[in-house]
Amino acid sequence: MLKGIVSLYSPSFAKSIIYMLQSTEYQVGQYLKWFWRTKDFSQVAHRRELDKTRRARLLLFLLGAGMGFQAGVGLACITLGMLGSMIGGVQLGFALLISYPVVWAHLIVVPLELARQLVVKPKERQLIARSRHIFGETKAIKIAVAGSYGKTTMKELLATVLSAGKKVAATPGNKNVSVSHAAFAARLVGDEEVLIIEYGEGQPGDVRKYAEYTTPDIGVITGVAPAHLDKYKTLEAAAKDIFDLAEYLQVKPVYVNAESPAAKLLIKDRYQTYSVAGIDGWKVSDVKQTIHGLTFRMTKGKKVLKLKSGLLGRHLVGPLACVAALADSLGLTPQQIEQGVSNTKPYEHRMAPYAIRGAWIIDDTYNGNLEGVRAGLSLLTELDAKRKIYVTPGLVEQGAKSAEIHAEIGKLIAVAKPDKVVLMNNSATKHIHTALLQAGYAGDIQTENDPLAFYTNLDQIVANGDLVLMQNDWTDNYA
Repeated sequence: MLKGIVSLYSPSFAKSIIYMLQSTEYQVGQYLKWFWRTKDFSQVAHRRELDKTRRARLLLFLLGAGMGFQAGVGLACITLGMLGSMIGGVQLGFALLISYPVVWAHLIVVPLELARQLVVKPKERQLIARSRHIFGETKAIKIAVAGSYGKTTMKELLATVLSAGKKVAATPGNKNVSVSHAAFAARLVGDEEVLIIEYGEGQPGDVRKYAEYTTPDIGVITGVAPAHLDKYKTLEAAAKDIFDLAEYLQVKPVYVNAESPAAKLLIKDRYQTYSVAGIDGWKVSDVKQTIHGLTFRMTKGKKVLKLKSGLLGRHLVGPLACVAALADSLGLTPQQIEQGVSNTKPYEHRMAPYAIRGAWIIDDTYNGNLEGVRAGLSLLTELDAKRKIYVTPGLVEQGAKSAEIHAEIGKLIAVAKPDKVVLMNNSATKHIHTALLQAGYAGDIQTENDPLAFYTNLDQIVANGDLVLMQNDWTDNYA
């Protein structure tokens, strides 16, 4: 308690506040929730450090200046009060001195909101309005990708494979909201043959809104899983929002992941479904998997594709098959498709393997949903190793279902039977730990209070022949 109070007046307090704003992407509501549940401001940055961008430096200056000004006024009031020149000066001065950290932790959001309302939002509206015209006039085939998980991977797969025979442009990274789409449209040169646009789903109505101004010709739905349940409340609400893409497209092609149980319930006859078995008459066979990637065959009549990818996990055979079939429908030759698939490699923090001291680490920390956990544990079970270690902090944004979902994760881990489980200490840990014990898990369970130290010193923990799967990320703004 005392340490927490003292931290309000620490020289590092201002830096902690700007770190909190930056970590919540300057979303005032999320920042204020984090602020009021924090008990010690010297302990807010566990996983990252402040990125000293131009905005961060400016806010840091404003915050420091504001706190310094209030403290100075407080000292002046105390002095005047003690000299008898100001009635109530001592009391007012102490009030100003005691309150300045809390006061300015709130006042610092004022310039953010003013800038957002007076500068950022008007510019964004103009950019989005221009993008409607660009998307409407382009002659390129537009492919929209939506889903609770796997959409960035699907977008990158499409871009990589289709680029073997077409001029392709895709939205960058995980930039998947209106303003990101508009910025993408502004950079197009006009001779693209295929555009690939990733749709995020932050709140109900988003997907329909994105479809209306990007006007896609083809839709791909990668799956439905519990995610963003703080906004959607139920899985059914999230699924409806995602499938608004299919409703918008009507009779145009829609590809849906049949291996997603929640998505399967909404599949209609007019949709094309993909899975490890195949898609649209294409049959998948001879699937083989190692730490170095996947190989499999696809056949349809006399057409044969021999495919090799650097991606890990049988759950990616279906998406790869979907991309290959879609590429065939767009006129790519078998040779171009095979070359395109051979160019696919793991993406950063998505089932990405690397070696340390004779051990293999699979970095799947970008994953943030239950189906991704299921796929990762399936891979861990299938690959050979002297010792298998599973590392997770759990999943964020699971809303009222957090306890239920983390209990399910505990059961899944127990079934996979890794030799060791490492849990990052947070509000989800107890649910995973309890479920592990209830499911009869007999391996070693370790709880880490300092995730950054654990990941930084991973090379000191593993041994030759180990296989470590690291899943999920839990940023500092989540308890």
